[in-house]
Amino acid sequence: MGLWANATRIAEQTPPERNRYVDFLRAVSIMVVVIGHWLMAAPYVIHAELSMGDMLHAAPWTQWLTWLFQVMPLFFIVGGYANATSWQSARRSGTDYATWLNGRLRRLIGPMLPLLLVWAALAIVAARVGVKPATVRIGSQVALIPTWFLAVYIMVVAAVPVTRWLWDRMGSASFALLATGAIVVDAIAFGTSTPGLRWANYAFVWLAVHQVGYLWRHGHLHGATRCLALAATGLAGLLILVFVLGFPVSMISVPGEAVSNSRPPTVALLFLGMFHGGLLLGIEPAARRWLCRPRPWTLAILVNARIMTLYLWHATALVLLVGAANALGGVGMRLEPDTGLWWLSRPLWILVLALVLAPFLASFARFEALARGDTNEPPPAWRAIVGSATMCWGIAALALGGIGSDGWLGARIGMVGLIVAGASLAMVGAHRRSPLGQHDP
Repeated sequence: MGLWANATRIAEQTPPERNRYVDFLRAVSIMVVVIGHWLMAAPYVIHAELSMGDMLHAAPWTQWLTWLFQVMPLFFIVGGYANATSWQSARRSGTDYATWLNGRLRRLIGPMLPLLLVWAALAIVAARVGVKPATVRIGSQVALIPTWFLAVYIMVVAAVPVTRWLWDRMGSASFALLATGAIVVDAIAFGTSTPGLRWANYAFVWLAVHQVGYLWRHGHLHGATRCLALAATGLAGLLILVFVLGFPVSMISVPGEAVSNSRPPTVALLFLGMFHGGLLLGIEPAARRWLCRPRPWTLAILVNARIMTLYLWHATALVLLVGAANALGGVGMRLEPDTGLWWLSRPLWILVLALVLAPFLASFARFEALARGDTNEPPPAWRAIVGSATMCWGIAALALGGIGSDGWLGARIGMVGLIVAGASLAMVGAHRRSPLGQHDP
């Protein structure tokens, strides 16, 4: 059966109570991330030398575009809605935490392990044929940057019982509590020159953004007035941070800048999520009516069926295209970035990257499908939590430093092994069991 025909069949079976806008926003946010990364790259060959440029550094005006393209906060809002729905369904059906977490983790980790193993193999082969370790390290770092999101999101998912407990007792005040924590962390960290404290905002910022999804799920963001108020608050917060308090304009890390809004996250990403969320939830009624049409809903299903594969492999496609073009004498990379011709060539650049990505989607989407299928009997909850933390440590290390190594193997096999060990600890139980419900968001 063809991909479109299969997606059409699934679309026709969609339960009427499902909020299709959740799936649509998930698909849109990932597509924006992919295109944003492809546009941000500015490889440039001059005098036979390849420069791996970055548009945010090469053309500072493009940093304002990150207010549009940095949509990870929106993804976490969607995740909050989906996790609230899924956890509530699990509690109604008597499903325990370990079983619920097992299913969520499989959907995140299953598609990622092949990416790590492929890059480990590439690094080992590259070392054997004499490629410089620094080259492998830089290329793999670019390719594995998308995995940083998993390191954060896994811990956010693991904390759902806690954030739900806060919601049950405090309601919308639970969002205010986490948001206040994020503001206090930044105020102390920047006000007292203690930058190490900023790492606490990996918890406060992303949990607060995730909690916006709870607000949405429980009807606190229904109606244009409430949504516009949320968007206006987010925009006002961003403007104050940038123009009054001197926060960076870019919502993504810029090479060479001392302070980043995303690594570690500042409260700017929380305000950005409020801004995006308020605007997009304000059009939810109209969007849900539009998604009742067969074609847009089928397209949303088609993208969501391969969403993790698309996200995880799009940077690898970029690295391989740049490497191949450089080996062929710099073909396609001799236009100076931020010139008129360079921008006119971007649609072709994106099209070629999509063609390079296509074989990866065809080859590795099966692992994403398997992750939604049969699963193991889950291990105890303590193993799931320890395993999740272990995976996040390894994932973050590879996302920050790449997989290349100066060691005799040429790859950071220890970190890959740490992730595999964490995945086994968190997800492998005693025996096979039936699939989780297929209609959880």
